[in-house]
Amino acid sequence: MSGPAAAGPAQVAPRGLRRFAGPRTPRPETCELCGVVVPEDGHRHLVETERRALVCACTGCALLFDRPGAVTGRFRAVPDRYLTDPGHRLDDNAWELLQIPVGVAFFFRNAALDRLVALYPSPAGATESELDPQTWQSVLGSSRLAALLEPDVEALLLRRVEGRTECHLVPIDICYELVGRMRLLWQGFDGGAEARAALDAFFAQVVRRAKVPAGAAGEGVSGS
Repeated sequence: MSGPAAAGPAQVAPRGLRRFAGPRTPRPETCELCGVVVPEDGHRHLVETERRALVCACTGCALLFDRPGAVTGRFRAVPDRYLTDPGHRLDDNAWELLQIPVGVAFFFRNAALDRLVALYPSPAGATESELDPQTWQSVLGSSRLAALLEPDVEALLLRRVEGRTECHLVPIDICYELVGRMRLLWQGFDGGAEARAALDAFFAQVVRRAKVPAGAAGEGVSGS
């Protein structure tokens, strides 16, 4: 079956299609709660817990869900803390128990299901990996960061590189940002050079922002 004829340079798109014929003006980001335009430096995210979805919000709306007592509602505000525990080490055997086929994964606790969810980036997006509670406890349960993890809105982000594993507690939205970036850049079997460079840059930024929580091993060493 032949496809539609290509339009010549002198042809004009029908009136109803003209708005799709040329470059589109980028639409400004808006708060999904009140509709106000959200500037880039005032962009916050909420988690809609029932749908496990991120919702864009202005600072004012996000603050409504930062209040004590708002943690059990439909929305939860994504916090902005980055923590690391350099004293918690995972060896090769521990990583194998997680059964993650790539070198990056993130884990968060789904409050509605009352279980841990393990995800990793792939060319198809965020891919879920089954993780039983016993494995989670033996591999990551003793980490100081695991005790601090806020359900639904924060994640433990792990990266296995050169025989060592980095472990950070981060906002859940940056994990999905990483997934989107990897999906866009991924090439070939291993992701390709561009994807690896983007991954290095992403984790360098996380390391710069991460601080060691009080009481963790290696306390006193923190990111800027």
